[in-house]
Amino acid sequence: MRKFLVVLDDSRECLNAMRFAAMRAANTGAGVEILSVIPPDEFNHWIGVADIMRAEARERIQVHFDVFAKWMRDRQGIDPALIIREGEPMHEILAQIRDDPQIGVLVLGASTGKSGPGPLVSALSKSAGSLPIPVTIVPGDLTKEQLEAIT
Repeated sequence: MRKFLVVLDDSRECLNAMRFAAMRAANTGAGVEILSVIPPDEFNHWIGVADIMRAEARERIQVHFDVFAKWMRDRQGIDPALIIREGEPMHEILAQIRDDPQIGVLVLGASTGKSGPGPLVSALSKSAGSLPIPVTIVPGDLTKEQLEAIT
């Protein structure tokens, strides 16, 4: 089964990327894989403190995932999978794409702020020509109705 890979982070635009991936998957018979990356700089402490921080980060991710997963199951009939990786976000996204040949599309949300579309969208746009799969960039200010119309 083909899957949409969507990145879960703390950004506002992540919500529209999640919605788009779930709606598109429901309309095409695909699945959704949600990837969250814990950056390594969060754990530059003593080993015991780093382990506690890592566990707290995973718990926070799981709570966010549970909210999105419930909506996807209840509204779209999609049962998403959660993948948590640790490392540099760009590297881990590309590694997940390489590791799972069923991933067919990467879905990212674009920020509407003055500082640009966000670091992932900016970085991936520069290397989009060499990526092994297409990237869908979902504007952060699309309404639910607009998302339903395009999916």
